[in-house]
Amino acid sequence: QVQVVESGGGQVQPGGSLRLSCAASGSISSIDYMGWSRQAPGQLRELVATISSDGRTTYTDSMKGRFTISRDNAKNTVYLQMNSLRPEDTAVYYCNARLRLTRFGVYEIHWGQGTQVTVSS
Repeated sequence: QVQVVESGGGQVQPGGSLRLSCAASGSISSIDYMGWSRQAPGQLRELVATISSDGRTTYTDSMKGRFTISRDNAKNTVYLQMNSLRPEDTAVYYCNARLRLTRFGVYEIHWGQGTQVTVSS
């Protein structure tokens, strides 16, 4: 069994910061990409950022310069530092991990349950 668990969400004022964490645990052989997506009420889920096992990152344009993704491979954990938050950043933030359960197994994508981020004064 694999678990992907996010933490760190909450309410913050516009211009504030939050740091999200996500840990993957269980019988995992290796993790390739990890990433964050978000879904606002009534909207489709959108990609926020991804990070490879060797630290290469991608960001959706609207989040470049404000959000930073990082990871700790030893802890199977990915982080999302969010600065200069805006009301439109309000959403449920989901973590995902592309991983293998065995050394030569196929890659699977596992998602967390999400953590709510609310930006409001």
